[in-house]
Amino acid sequence: MIKLGVNSVLFKEFDFATAARQIALCGYDGIEISAIQGMCEHLDLTKWKEQAAELKAIAQQNGLSFLSMEFGSVKDEERLLAAFAAAAEIGIPIVNIGPGGKTGVEEDVQTSIAMLQKMSEAAASYGVTLCVKAHIGNAVHDTPTTLRAMSEVASPAFGIDMDPSHIYRAGENPEEALPAVISRVKHIHIRDCKGREQGPGPIELQACGRGDIDLFGYCKAMTDNGYDGPVVLEVIGAKPEHSLAQVSIIAAETYGYLNACLKQLGAR
Repeated sequence: MIKLGVNSVLFKEFDFATAARQIALCGYDGIEISAIQGMCEHLDLTKWKEQAAELKAIAQQNGLSFLSMEFGSVKDEERLLAAFAAAAEIGIPIVNIGPGGKTGVEEDVQTSIAMLQKMSEAAASYGVTLCVKAHIGNAVHDTPTTLRAMSEVASPAFGIDMDPSHIYRAGENPEEALPAVISRVKHIHIRDCKGREQGPGPIELQACGRGDIDLFGYCKAMTDNGYDGPVVLEVIGAKPEHSLAQVSIIAAETYGYLNACLKQLGAR
């Protein structure tokens, strides 16, 4: 069964216990803990050993499983190794990263793929999976560059995190693009967006069903191709002025939408 979760970055202005409670109240199965340096570090990789027991207890108390960790872009390989160690200890199966580099720069594509090769082997040694997603503006930014990474990174500990919003903003239709990469997709970040502009847009319009992406078609492509991994709402842009009610509504609205879609498709 596909498991639904929320990246705790939506609750970046609140502590992890509050995020977990609200995510559980919305009906989700699990949580992706944010370790995005400079944005949201519910998991602080400089002191993860002190946090580990408390984080596990919070998830357990709320009936949530850890689906993944969001690391962000890789500027420090030692920090990523710490993420793998933390994931192994806490019981987080997947670490999600950005590819880095700039779109259209061949040297950046090569550098990104070399990093993915090296770090996926490291992930394997910790018993965790490293996933990367095509990211607007980065070296790996669309389906062709994703396919290139897939062809060059052989490690079974490597996977694709397929985010329909980035693929949509790259000018593709995600429901048509997913089958091309599904063989290596091990995680799905999901959100909606209005139009194909560069940024993710206001947080309210990232709730699934609010934007222009054919997310039912995307869910159908998932189930038609046998995907049964995590599907995690990732909303970027929450600010101090957004209340707990506002961010929780986005999570709840998305749960209702995705759960209904997946039930209709026999995946929940």
